[in-house]
Amino acid sequence: MTPSTTDRRGFLQVTGGAAAAGLLGASRAGAAEGRARVVLVRRREVLDAGGSVSGPVIHQMLNDGVAALLGEKDARAAWRRIVAPPDVVGVKSNVWGPLRTPPELEEAIRDEVVRAGVRPEDVAVDDQGVRSNPVFQRMTALVNVRPMRTHAWSGLGTCLKNVIMFADTPSDYHGDACATLGAIWQKPPVAGKVRLNVLVMVTPQFHSVGPHSFAKELTWPYFGLLVGLQPVPVDATGARIIQAKRLEKLGASRPISPSPHHIEIAGSRYGLGPSDPAAIDLVRLGLAADALV
Repeated sequence: MTPSTTDRRGFLQVTGGAAAAGLLGASRAGAAEGRARVVLVRRREVLDAGGSVSGPVIHQMLNDGVAALLGEKDARAAWRRIVAPPDVVGVKSNVWGPLRTPPELEEAIRDEVVRAGVRPEDVAVDDQGVRSNPVFQRMTALVNVRPMRTHAWSGLGTCLKNVIMFADTPSDYHGDACATLGAIWQKPPVAGKVRLNVLVMVTPQFHSVGPHSFAKELTWPYFGLLVGLQPVPVDATGARIIQAKRLEKLGASRPISPSPHHIEIAGSRYGLGPSDPAAIDLVRLGLAADALV
């Protein structure tokens, strides 16, 4: 059995099985070689009694995740390996109203980038305005952060999909359930610049119906962040969690739809990391109960 077969099978088992396999076909190129580390950090205290995000707690979760990701005891040392004083840093956020990147997390990332030596005027947080933002126009490093949710076009809203606003025409990447999102990562201004991917799993959405669909009852308090250097292993791990929640709430007959096969394709075709759980070293920090992965 080839590595590409193993990778495809492992991913499809958690994202819809036969239907997705038929879309991917049998001749997909092999997945990127090597292993990837992903850190899952969960703390119940990240949400207060009213469901609001605690800034200090999510900041600590971020730092714990970054330190564990890079094998550093000190978070500041880890951040200095991600960005350095000469860098100009864009923080690609996601401001979709019902489930946006927590502003507290945006602030935490910005604070740590500045503490690592980057000048405050060389850091910007943006989403839909990245192409016209003067900091993003000259950026040398990108931190990619967004919440996980089901999505009508791509199956899942992922770190991979979060960079679509850098495309000249985002709609060009909507075909076949956004299968070619990985191509954006090979083009300016994204290519070679993404230093960190953070998938927000604080209150992810596990089901939706139609474009821009949101219902609070289809989210749940997972209290987590997923952190990694490559987008595919981060997104594939998030996909496993979403599918496990769907199995719990909706039953085995309701895989993620459309199939989020853009994740596997981004690894096997575009070399953005492995999607096979067997090739992902998952480090778990904090709350263990109901992790679903």
